[in-house]
Amino acid sequence: MCYRVFARLVVVIAVTSVGAVAPAGAQTESAEDWTPPRLSDGRPDLQGVWLSNTATPLQRPPAFAGREFLTEEEVATLRARAERIFENGRSAFTTPEGAFFAALNDIDTYGGASSTSNSLGMVDVEFTNRTSQVIDPPDGRIPARTAAGQARETGVDTGWEFKTGPEDLNNFHRCVTTGVPRLGGNFGSGPYTFYQIVQTPDHLAFISEAFHDARLIALDGHPHLPENIRQWNGDPRGHWDGDTLVVETRNFSAGSYFYGAADGLRLVERFTRSGPDTITYQLTLTDPSTWASPWTAEIPLKRRDETIYEFACHEGNVSMPGMLRTARLAEAAASGR
Repeated sequence: MCYRVFARLVVVIAVTSVGAVAPAGAQTESAEDWTPPRLSDGRPDLQGVWLSNTATPLQRPPAFAGREFLTEEEVATLRARAERIFENGRSAFTTPEGAFFAALNDIDTYGGASSTSNSLGMVDVEFTNRTSQVIDPPDGRIPARTAAGQARETGVDTGWEFKTGPEDLNNFHRCVTTGVPRLGGNFGSGPYTFYQIVQTPDHLAFISEAFHDARLIALDGHPHLPENIRQWNGDPRGHWDGDTLVVETRNFSAGSYFYGAADGLRLVERFTRSGPDTITYQLTLTDPSTWASPWTAEIPLKRRDETIYEFACHEGNVSMPGMLRTARLAEAAASGR
């Protein structure tokens, strides 16, 4: 697979807290003084390029059970450890969550040195004092999966392991789409998902650099598509709740996939301009066929003065024959042929 070539050549470990702490001498604008920029229709302007790079793990680690937040001292310690582990490119490339656990476990190097994919290719990782992206349930953990949800996940894992044919691989492995939402995992909240938002009074485009998916979200009161019309990334519809954009997505395809969920998923996203360079992005996922109860996660999106680029997962579909051929060779080697 071909991945985005990052222009940034060094690892930068950043730290923020729930209450913003500015460096000495910085010019700041208090939350009370700041108001979001607005379009001509009076709605908040969400446009721009935004980066998801939080190191906060999706689910709360057992080491922080019962704790929603870290202390400033703990965040500073994790930050210093990460700077040491990933300095000078001596550790392998990792996701932001991987950097968190490397720092938490205070390891020497992450995955050993790598000449082709080392940490010099990483963009900045941002540590916050949250202990999980999951904010509800209060324990910071995704609710238990149902038997049907577990079976769907097992099917994906089995298909990837054996690769009998292309139909065994899901949309992500086939480079069709990583799916919606992008939360956790390799192309979820990381590594380093760039988004671009383009907005008009009646539509909003939410564009992801990875797999260059573009979700066109109607804001003009259009009803959802009939239930028999299903799409890989669902059918989104948006409306404003005060200064927060609320997007409800349903009508996912039976071939969609997110942590065991498929066509039963209902996703509600909330986008709120929470500062000059921040969008608070909150997601609530409901699927009784997959999880015992709904759950909600929250991540910060940070404004970046950058351009998103084409992301070629596999050009010309050349990786699919390669993956299947490799699986057949592995089977032959295992059987002594």
